[in-house]
Amino acid sequence: MSSVIGIGQCSLDYLAFVDTYPPPDTKKEVSQWVEQGGGPVATALVTLSRLGIPCKFYGVIGDDGEGEKIKQSLISERVDISNLKVRENARSQVAFIVIEKDGGRRTIFWRRPSDRELSIEELNEGFLDDALFLHLDGLMAEVSIYAARIAKKQSIPVMVDAGRLRPGMFELAKEADFFVASEEFATDMGWDRTSEGFIKMAKELCAPVVTVTLGDRGSITWYKNEVIEVPAFKVDVVDTTGAGDVFHGGYIYGILQGWDIKKTLQFASAVAAMKCREPGGRKGIPTLDEAMEFLHRQSPTGISFI
Repeated sequence: MSSVIGIGQCSLDYLAFVDTYPPPDTKKEVSQWVEQGGGPVATALVTLSRLGIPCKFYGVIGDDGEGEKIKQSLISERVDISNLKVRENARSQVAFIVIEKDGGRRTIFWRRPSDRELSIEELNEGFLDDALFLHLDGLMAEVSIYAARIAKKQSIPVMVDAGRLRPGMFELAKEADFFVASEEFATDMGWDRTSEGFIKMAKELCAPVVTVTLGDRGSITWYKNEVIEVPAFKVDVVDTTGAGDVFHGGYIYGILQGWDIKKTLQFASAVAAMKCREPGGRKGIPTLDEAMEFLHRQSPTGISFI
């Protein structure tokens, strides 16, 4: 069966909700405690699976309790984890996230897996056979660049989720068809938040399509010498954790449907906004029917999702 292939991070997220973020050397009571699976690529694949797209995940976990929970979180979402590697005597990736109850602002503390990254040798032969799409977050630079180059040779579209300015990101950008970056990545590159500065940055990255996500300000995209700004949908925000990851999943879904870029970006924005109505990175991810109903109610005139 044809699938979207994802290579990258998976995590177990511990989320604590507080009324305000505490100053140092104080105690703060937590109003809500949540545990959910997380990680950029893993959550994007969960999004696609809920939208009806088969997915396969390549990554690493430890043989600890967190690793087992990560694994089960993906199995329960029908993501193929037959290529998820379990490292012996190792710790899995975890994140501790503190969310302010009013407005959903958050602070993330995270720890990467304690053992070695996924290696090129651990990609099974023909790992992109029947692949619809390849999604990468670039944390494991060597295997990500290798996979992107193989995908390019096979004319398989590639999206890179650039959450941080890491080693290997510029090499990945050259192999990507869609380079989707956080605002933090863009400012680290020197973006001054002007359209001119955005165009300059996009050209430096060399990807055909460059998008920067801007939280509640929507997104900005460079495509065919045009700057496209798409606003965020207004929802009652509970938690923004994972919104960018869900945006990437919605983005890939639109590309696979053959939609034009503006329609694709609006769909991605919608599913990301819907996610923010629930705690954690995954609970609020909509099904396709739910996303379409939301869009039919809220889409501006001129873009039809019927």
